[in-house]
Amino acid sequence: QTKYCSPFSGRSFIYIKIMILISHRGNINGPKPHLENDPRYIFDALSKGYNVEVDIWGVDNDLYFGHDKPQYKVHVPFISDDRIWCHCKNIDAMITIKEINRKFGAYNIHYFWHQEDDITLTSQGHIWAHSNKQPIKNSIAVLPEIHQDDLSVCKGICSDYIINYHNE
Repeated sequence: QTKYCSPFSGRSFIYIKIMILISHRGNINGPKPHLENDPRYIFDALSKGYNVEVDIWGVDNDLYFGHDKPQYKVHVPFISDDRIWCHCKNIDAMITIKEINRKFGAYNIHYFWHQEDDITLTSQGHIWAHSNKQPIKNSIAVLPEIHQDDLSVCKGICSDYIINYHNE
């Protein structure tokens, strides 16, 4: 936290930086590949107050969670939760989500695409940074535990161990 003084009133106030905490595929306290991207696992992370990054596939205008392949069919209201960050795994997922957002104004699904890019910009304007490119100011640091990244300039963290970052 940082203490500031208002130039208009002369009163002091405390500015507290709130870090966005994102569970990677539903993981909270370490990778669990057999549970990752399972809607029940994702819901559990959401119910604990975390945002969640999910892997999403588009197949014949339907959407599925799954890391290496489509596994769990998902419904639009679930992924339109503003705490879900959809990592599109194929072009069909990008097109399907973009069309849903365009056609149905009530839905604003948050999505992005990346493979080995240094950074990508999400549909809501967040900088999503590759795990070996930190620190980048105001970015989402992905798996910072791999390189013991300095997170002081980051806007958020996406980690398999997100429970360890409550006090960053």
